[in-house]
Amino acid sequence: MKKFILFLTFLVLVLVPVTNVIAAVGEKGVIELDFWSWRTEDIKAYQKFISEFNKEYPNIHINFTAYRNTEYNTILATALQGGMGPDIIQLRAYGGMEPLANAGFLLPLDDKIPELENFPEYVLEGATSRRDGKIYGVPFAVQHVLVLYNKRLFNELHLETPKTWEEFLNTAEKIKNAGYIPFANGTKDAWTLETLFGGVAPTFYGGDEFYEAVVSGEKTFESEEMKRALEKILELRPYLPRNYTGVGYTDMQIMFAQEMAVMWVAGSYEIGTIKQMNPAVEIGAFIVPGETEDTPAYSSIYVDGSYGINADCKYIEEATKFIRFTASQKFGQMFTDELAQISAVPGVEPTDKALREVVNVANPTPFMMLTAFRYGEPSGSTLLQNELQALMAGTQNIETTLRKIQQGIATWYEPFKK
Repeated sequence: MKKFILFLTFLVLVLVPVTNVIAAVGEKGVIELDFWSWRTEDIKAYQKFISEFNKEYPNIHINFTAYRNTEYNTILATALQGGMGPDIIQLRAYGGMEPLANAGFLLPLDDKIPELENFPEYVLEGATSRRDGKIYGVPFAVQHVLVLYNKRLFNELHLETPKTWEEFLNTAEKIKNAGYIPFANGTKDAWTLETLFGGVAPTFYGGDEFYEAVVSGEKTFESEEMKRALEKILELRPYLPRNYTGVGYTDMQIMFAQEMAVMWVAGSYEIGTIKQMNPAVEIGAFIVPGETEDTPAYSSIYVDGSYGINADCKYIEEATKFIRFTASQKFGQMFTDELAQISAVPGVEPTDKALREVVNVANPTPFMMLTAFRYGEPSGSTLLQNELQALMAGTQNIETTLRKIQQGIATWYEPFKK
């Protein structure tokens, strides 16, 4: 009997505390969160970001998975519709985020991320639903579309950044005569034509003034301003790569990185990628100039995407901690330093010389189709890309191109129905 009492005492003094420890470990143990992205080229950078987050939250493990850019939307939508998907989601901006929010797949963040109060309104628009006005993501990057150029080759060819459209074309002619490709832009991948449009067109359709007029329905895509913009884009055809209709996006990157092409109408996000491909390239930036030096010149600007939380996430508290981390200046500075992109976090200054040049020369205006006309089907982006592809190939004229764009958007855009 005495031995039995001693045994019970052992259970109370030893096993019960151990049980309590096990319970405590279970309550405060490792939390696994899945984080999906379309940025396969950024995997190493995100591993660094997550390691920094884990210094403060070692028990929250973030499993970062990146899918191919062209497959991501389908994979994500299929998973969410099946009641699965990641806990943390890298979201497309504007109309790319809206369907997920409207379907109830995303968690509103307005009252969960106090840091969002410091973000500019135009940045938050990229992660805000038009249906309910709620914010569903923390924006991560702001992109500018303008002309990137090779500074070494400009110096070698004794070129200066052009101040007028005529000088711009003359610069391209000199580059061509020197045996280089003036512009890396091709037309095989239709989406890259929207980028070309975003770099050239705003200076000739008039930036914010025309943007606001067409968004309100006061003007249409068949206006004289748009005709003039497309005429200017067509003037670049002689300076594109040989057989440019067969030149794809990767080809464009290679031509610029390997110094075969001297200029490239592209997004500021290309700077980081090009430097990974060839660190020796010294990249500069300028805005496509107007007819005269006094003509206001514009570069398109947009929010590239945001980080959101799955509405069905089991660990919302832990996911919120990571999302708040992405809204911090620490993350924003790491983001711009590692990826050579302009962080959307307020107060973050690019350390990369080329990025600073982009910020200094930019005169931003909204990237038209992405920011205003991707909220219905057919989207403005799809129409613009496909019709520009036909225009650049010479299979249709400007009037037909603009008529098809206008008619397509008018099927769903209310201001065009009046």
